[in-house]
Amino acid sequence: MAGVQPLRPIFWARLRFQVPVGILIAAVLPAIGRVLIYGAGGNSTVLQNTLVGTALAILIGAWLTRNVATYPGSEALASALSSFSLVFSALLIAFVFGRIPYNRTTLLLGYFLTLVWFFLIGALAQHRQRLHIGVLPFGDVAELPNFSHVTWSILHSPESRISGLDAIAADLRIDLPNEWDRKLADYALGNMPVYHVKHLLESLTGKVELEHLSENSFGSLTPRLDYMMFKSVVDWLMAFFMGVLLLPLIIVISILVRLTSPGPAFFLQERIGYQGRPFTVYKFRTMKTTVANPIQERDLAITRDRDDRITTIGRFLRMSRIDELPQILNILKGEMSWIGPRPEAAVLSRWYEQEIPFYRYRHIIRPGIAGWAQVCQGHVADIDDVRSKLNYDFYYIKQYSPWIDLLIVVRTIRTMITGYGAR
Repeated sequence: MAGVQPLRPIFWARLRFQVPVGILIAAVLPAIGRVLIYGAGGNSTVLQNTLVGTALAILIGAWLTRNVATYPGSEALASALSSFSLVFSALLIAFVFGRIPYNRTTLLLGYFLTLVWFFLIGALAQHRQRLHIGVLPFGDVAELPNFSHVTWSILHSPESRISGLDAIAADLRIDLPNEWDRKLADYALGNMPVYHVKHLLESLTGKVELEHLSENSFGSLTPRLDYMMFKSVVDWLMAFFMGVLLLPLIIVISILVRLTSPGPAFFLQERIGYQGRPFTVYKFRTMKTTVANPIQERDLAITRDRDDRITTIGRFLRMSRIDELPQILNILKGEMSWIGPRPEAAVLSRWYEQEIPFYRYRHIIRPGIAGWAQVCQGHVADIDDVRSKLNYDFYYIKQYSPWIDLLIVVRTIRTMITGYGAR
């Protein structure tokens, strides 16, 4: 296999930083905090077992992540969630059945801190990670997108040098020349990752490009019903407790909205939700009240950049996403989820359905307060931007699982801090 270079690990540089700091944050600090609060007493063995077990779980979880994470980009974060969940579950079983004394609270805190730490750094590092990928000149590779963090190199022959490359990409749906089939096998045997170019682009962009639903890679057009049911229960419980907790804040903001501009405190709008059913969404009013006639209705439903209808306090509410808080009521009514594709105004949804094929498919799951397209692209309204947003929605539906919801939570926190995508 002359010319085949050993794999230069895509994830290893980041993990070398994440692992020791993760052990400090998720294993050492919780143990120290418990000692400071409750004292060591007779629990030194318990805390020592928990600390050592958590540290080992982080080491093994990081090793699994490195070896299981096949594709760079969004899917690498999915492997982190599954790897650490598996290892911490195995640790818990070992503690219980081995009758090894441990502290449940410290272990659980270590697990959640581990997920937050590895997701946070992984999400921040995604677009800073520099990749050099070789591409076979066959099939659907003519117009590869320009990424600031990815360099594409066309491999014109099987003898092309691949030193310095992180991976090889090819259109694996077509029949490749025999010499290239043999060369791809050599690459794989030499530990060089070989990616299907379409799948690689999905992971790098977080979007699914669809031309016909019959040609998608979903496997099934129906998302996981077990996770949908579980998520609905969790959504309702969280909405109930958050509603009780945030009720004083909601009352205060309602009063401020009424005092700072004429009109009601809340904005009510018909939107299209789960299974294409219309429902009324609740938000804090952030714009000046306007009486629309049927001709203006669609234009007024679109929020433009630097829209002069936005009030002073409304701009802050939009930037921080606090204007979405009243949608807790929509979650309690079963009309929305905390996380899912953002529901569009009914007038815009009807327009998009006429202009964009398969637009209605995004209603296969409940809409959400925070969504994948929202944290990746921000607010859009023009048809071309909506097409791109739809590809993000399809990616979310395809990857419908706890890991992408957790990633959206991390990115939503960033959005609330920076105001990214607000209008």
